[in-house]
Amino acid sequence: MKEVKIGILGFGTVGAGVVEGILKNGELMAKRSGILPIIGKIADLDIESDRGVAVDPSVLTTDALSVINDPEIDVIVELIGGVTIAKQFVLKALEAGKPVVTANKALLAEAGRELFEASVKSGAGLYFEASVAGGIPVLRALRDGLVGNQIQSMYGILNGTCNYILTRMEREGLDFDVVLADAQKLGYAETPPDLDIDGIDTAHKAVVLASLAYGAPVSMEAFTIDGIRGLSHREIEYADELGYRIKLLAVIRNVDGAVEMRVEPSLVPKNHLLASVNDSFNAVFVEGDVVGETLCYGRGAGRLPTASAVIGDIMEAAAGKGGSCSWLLQNASLPVRGANDISIRCYLRLSLKDQPDAIAQVAHVLGKNHISIGAVMQKEQNEGEQVPVVFLTHKALEKNFAAAMEEIAALNVVDGKPVRMAIEDFE
Repeated sequence: MKEVKIGILGFGTVGAGVVEGILKNGELMAKRSGILPIIGKIADLDIESDRGVAVDPSVLTTDALSVINDPEIDVIVELIGGVTIAKQFVLKALEAGKPVVTANKALLAEAGRELFEASVKSGAGLYFEASVAGGIPVLRALRDGLVGNQIQSMYGILNGTCNYILTRMEREGLDFDVVLADAQKLGYAETPPDLDIDGIDTAHKAVVLASLAYGAPVSMEAFTIDGIRGLSHREIEYADELGYRIKLLAVIRNVDGAVEMRVEPSLVPKNHLLASVNDSFNAVFVEGDVVGETLCYGRGAGRLPTASAVIGDIMEAAAGKGGSCSWLLQNASLPVRGANDISIRCYLRLSLKDQPDAIAQVAHVLGKNHISIGAVMQKEQNEGEQVPVVFLTHKALEKNFAAAMEEIAALNVVDGKPVRMAIEDFE
């Protein structure tokens, strides 16, 4: 039986979950793999607080470097978070020739190329399954199960907080601010919640997905990013009437050799699998040129689901499997389709003054900008009141939509700010 000693940097929620999982199922893992994982050291600035898991006090330290430099530690697990100190520790561990397991999506998104190059140079593996979609093994699916496929598209619901908020808004008819406040009380949303509700967390994870799928480090700047902050319940109601649900989607598509990458709230047809992904669950819908369509679904965050993915990586690292970052450096760069050249369908909701030519004025602006209208929904109002009107368009270029929205917002018949969201047809 081979014993492998693990050094954990960061003893927070996920760190405690990893320790709990290893103490609970270490012998089971040993029977299955022939490798017995042992908690060698745990570093954290706070080694006094109760984490709900019993550990030998002798393994606790406040000195992370002592863990990295300990010759008896075989695998380093970085669960500190952030992109400064965590980056320094990961690089030091790789330089020391020790494999590193991390769940740090922000670090990978912001400094991926540097970390991948350090891993290749040292020959020490870098494992990061837990960085995307928590306990769902989507990265392993891309790396191993779908290795024989060109990835044509990926659509991801990657933030449990946003999905929880949208689900409750739809089910209970609640406003965004009410559900957000409740989500913070329940621990689903951080305070402040900006990284979640502004789409940044989703984009971090999408960067990792795109890098792995296309064999090149991808930067955050390649993504257009919009979140769900302040989304009106009115949009959810209208989308429902039109046969859609609103989800915060990461969209990654290979279009004629260039990759389109964006994060934004989108209308998803109710009959599509992603429309039924609710509450804090995550899912990634992948289309490969050989396999066709597949869906990875499950708990996308939380102490134990994320810990499960970390433990899986620890066992791979202990066995010397995977972890190579050469796949992620196959291409020096990735051809990216600029935001203006992306072709999409859109949902437009306007508040129009009650006058005979209001819809005609809007239709004229859309037509002038080469945008064709697919459907119009108007709610009956009392005479003289503002009229909410929803337009569903056919596909048009993003630059045409941007120009049209600027003109529409300036029309005298339009009150308030127009609302625009993408409609995904999954073609």
